[in-house]
Amino acid sequence: MRQLEFRDFYRADRDACLRAVLAGTGDRQLAEDLVAEAFTRAWVAWPKVSRHPAPRAWVVRTAFNTRISWWRRRRREIAVDGVPDVPAAPGGDDAVDPGLLSALRRLPQRQREVIAYRVFLDLDTEATAAALGIAPGTVTAHLSRAIATLRGQLVHAESPEEGR
Repeated sequence: MRQLEFRDFYRADRDACLRAVLAGTGDRQLAEDLVAEAFTRAWVAWPKVSRHPAPRAWVVRTAFNTRISWWRRRRREIAVDGVPDVPAAPGGDDAVDPGLLSALRRLPQRQREVIAYRVFLDLDTEATAAALGIAPGTVTAHLSRAIATLRGQLVHAESPEEGR
């Protein structure tokens, strides 16, 4: 029974969790690794996770925490400029628009996390605040700033050049 419940959870929620983590990290390969690790941990703790009020949020939070742990162990991240991202499979369920992903990468980490929970996981403000360990007002402020920044970047990128 436990195995069937977890299998159903994994099949139903893996893509949503991957999109949320991808939005939060901006790196497809890293997001896939983090989600795999988080689902592994969810399987080990399934009796606890299955009773959690938002199991998908538990997986995403675990993925983000895992990233922090990996980063702390390495003590530094290596930035590689000029290397293109691995593109998502065309038409795949986990595809995120490349322009949006690029804009998300430019947001501060906390704003990316709030976008991941509120937009990609469709959690309300209270659930997002609980998952991130911050106040609901802080979630609202980060979401507002992130949306304003994204709107400015995406609208500016889509506008025809002036002066032609």
